[in-house]
This record gives sequence, structure tokens and C-alpha cells, in this order.
Amino acid sequence: MLTTTLSFANLHNHGELFANMLRARRELFIVHNKWDLPEALGMEYDQYDTPASRWVVVHDDQGRVLAGNRLTPTTAKCGIYSYMIRDAQRGLLDTIPANLLTDEAPVGDHIWESSRLFVAHDVPAAIRRRVHAQLIQQLGETVRSLGATHCLTLLAATWPRWADRVGVKMRAMGPVMDIDAIDNQVVEMDFSLTKH
Repeated sequence: MLTTTLSFANLHNHGELFANMLRARRELFIVHNKWDLPEALGMEYDQYDTPASRWVVVHDDQGRVLAGNRLTPTTAKCGIYSYMIRDAQRGLLDTIPANLLTDEAPVGDHIWESSRLFVAHDVPAAIRRRVHAQLIQQLGETVRSLGATHCLTLLAATWPRWADRVGVKMRAMGPVMDIDAIDNQVVEMDFSLTKH
């Protein structure tokens, strides 16, 4: 099992991995979960897949994507958009409730957003937990390498059951909300004390 952090600066070094990650996102979010999201060429994408973002991908040595996520700086700006959670709070995204945070969405160099976090639905149960832990570990390493300490993310509200297993301190940043028949909640992940 391998883990790679992709950026627009290094995509050319990793062959089809970026495209495979977008294909895996489409397979899970559009085909399996039936979410109404943009797609082209068999890949899912949105307005936050820009050079400002990074993508953490867990994969095998053949480039098969097992898990992934996108990291976007909370300081990002592109037209009317910043980052997904903040834009939802500002009423710019009709698929995510605007009351997802208790306080105003943070903006700062020390905090990035983690979005589109997934483990492929066909990852066998026997390795699923290990794949998820590897994803979160690399996410923390990447965040710290970018000079940040925290990530804000919208997760299934089951996060308290697995937070300790992946060794990351987490805290709720908003209410539990039903989105597409799944209880979700914005959570802050604190990587400031995790091991390098």
C-alpha cells in the first residue's frame, strides 16, 4: 500500500494517479452514492480542484486508488469561491446547509480544509481500517509540511468512533446535519501534536 500527495506541480511524476483518483471519486460519489456532482471523461470534479489544492491518495503499486481526499487552504480565493465549508456557510452551495458551523468559518494559514475524503466502496473489509488510518496519517503529514496544524472537514457523524484509532484529536465545529440521508458534522482535526 502506497500513499502519495499530489499537487499540480508534481502530477506529471505520477502518471495516471490523479485521473484515477478523480475516477474513483466518480465511482463512489456519483455511481455508488448517486450524488448529483459535475463529471467529465469519467471523472468527478468541482470548483475546488485547483492548483491551490493538494490531494492525498492511498493506492497500490498498479495505481488502483483505495482512498483519497482533497486539501484546500482556507485562504484560497477563486472568483466567488474560497473553500467548500466556508462557501456553504455563505450560501453559495445549495447541497450543503448554511448552518453547518457554530461560528464563522475560519480563514488562516494554519488551517486547511479536507474535503472529498473517501475510502473506495470496494476496498475489502479486512484492510479498510488500515487504508483509512494510512489516509489520515498522510493527511496529517501533508498538512504539517504545508505549515499548517489543523484541518476542517465535513464527515459522517460517526467520527467519534474512529478518531482515537487514527490517533488524531478531533472536535465538533457544528451541529449534526442530515445531508443526503446521512448524518454529517463539521469537525476540526488537530495535527499539531501528532508524530511526524
